[in-house]
Amino acid sequence: MKTKYIVSFCLAAILSAAGCDTDPIYYSEVTPSTFYDSKDNVWQRFYRPFTHWRWYVASDNPKWNLQELGTDEMCLPTRGSDWYNGGVYQQMHHHQFTATLSNLYNGWYGFAMGVALCWDTWEDLNTYVDFDAMGFEAGTKESMRAQLDALAVSFYKDGLDLFGGVPLYTTTHSDVKARSTAPETFAFIDSLLKVAIPNLPVKTTLGATENGTINRAAGAALLAQLYFNADAWTGVDRFADCATLCRDIIDGKYGKYALDDDWTNIFGFHNETCPEIIWSVPSENSKLETDGGYYSTMQHYNTKSFLGGIDAGANNGYCLTPSLKPKGELYAFKLGKPYSKFEETDIRKQPYVFTGNGTYRGMFIAGKLVNPLDGGVCYGNREYNGDTITMVDQVAYFSQLGTNYSSADELPSTIATAEENSGIRLMKRSPIPTYEERDIRYNPDIPIIRLAEIYYMLAECELRVGNKADAATLINKVRQRYFTGGNDPNPVTAANLDKYRMLDEWMIEFIGEGRRRTDLVRWGAYVTEDWWDHTASNDEKENRYPIHETILSSNNLLEQNPGW
Repeated sequence: MKTKYIVSFCLAAILSAAGCDTDPIYYSEVTPSTFYDSKDNVWQRFYRPFTHWRWYVASDNPKWNLQELGTDEMCLPTRGSDWYNGGVYQQMHHHQFTATLSNLYNGWYGFAMGVALCWDTWEDLNTYVDFDAMGFEAGTKESMRAQLDALAVSFYKDGLDLFGGVPLYTTTHSDVKARSTAPETFAFIDSLLKVAIPNLPVKTTLGATENGTINRAAGAALLAQLYFNADAWTGVDRFADCATLCRDIIDGKYGKYALDDDWTNIFGFHNETCPEIIWSVPSENSKLETDGGYYSTMQHYNTKSFLGGIDAGANNGYCLTPSLKPKGELYAFKLGKPYSKFEETDIRKQPYVFTGNGTYRGMFIAGKLVNPLDGGVCYGNREYNGDTITMVDQVAYFSQLGTNYSSADELPSTIATAEENSGIRLMKRSPIPTYEERDIRYNPDIPIIRLAEIYYMLAECELRVGNKADAATLINKVRQRYFTGGNDPNPVTAANLDKYRMLDEWMIEFIGEGRRRTDLVRWGAYVTEDWWDHTASNDEKENRYPIHETILSSNNLLEQNPGW
């Protein structure tokens, strides 16, 4: 690590044409031996790979795009002249992947750079910091090492999920490597976690503040996720091992956590103390700010007028895949139709409204966008210019009825035929306050792992071995908080729980959280099932993305995934 203050050098370059002396003069220099002179600087170095992680998982669109677009859950349709973007989002929806697809570059770069930063940080800390001499609490060095290993694991796991086997490094000083196989990558991740988990800190107080630290439960959850998807990633079933870890996490073996009775606490403005969150990206107004990475691309251009006037630029892109045909009938596909899968009495299924004092209700931007509290209106400025926008659970050129189309029967409904009000929008990660309470904007942390996921993983493991009643009980423990008095009109039962209901439950609980593709791949549904404007290819190569051509050209030892 070596950085120099070189303003004088820049000035010399500018003045060289005038014949001035161009030799650089360094007014100060920071080297490893001088930088690590305080605990604060040591912690600053330790957190560097975490700043990349927060960008990668909570700010950068491509990773979210790779997990959500091309699934039955989300889409980014072409809206008139908006969002065609060279056809890239239509390609994603139809699984027409190529090695030039822009999202794929950041998909690889994001995880690979994260790994490199983890190892680079550890090398600096291990070489230049005397933890005992500087008065660090005993075990700090070991905890830092364990957290960096676990963070590297989270990056490697994403690489395995998206691309299959990847090059495996434990240092920044080795030669460039070729890709390892998927089983080798899996085993490498497994071994790192088993060493790291016992050295991770334990959350001993229920509701203690989360600050991005990788606690022991987060490490155990990462290992559970690895085993949960082992069959899809390597062809080896590890569901029993996943179930054991999930039971132990739920039972408190790895720290104190609990399901939250109020779902808004999980995503709300003070969610750093939510007992359900196992790992999250910290965010705070005017400090480390993030909105989860999709607000600006999701919401209508004028949504801020409906939300209470806060300055929140939006570009009217993403939406849920539609449930309804242009005539209003429900599509017959088993998968998808996300908005219709929420029960009408589900308290999340109401228009989002900020109700003051850091509270809100509803999870969707849907229906006629007139704020019931302050009368704020979202007006159209494309097909419905000047009119109050009504968000519909449909995608079609309704504004062209009577001109280009004589009836709704003739309206096409495709990824290429959306209007400005097409598709329901999500307000889940990083809800928006009104202008009056703008000081809490960006205060919600972004949950990455939460206890509900552990319940659902265990439920699916039980389902896979035929214990449907136990699986239903686990899912219903989570579902009950969404209905007044716990009166769920459609609880999961042993009779109605199958592959499709399980996939529906994953979608309902984790919609928009950047995981849908992984769930579909695990169930063999990503390439075998139809959904809105998407016909199954039955081509298993699509379960792994091609590696971007720029990545391939940077390392001639890398080989493209088969078939791409």
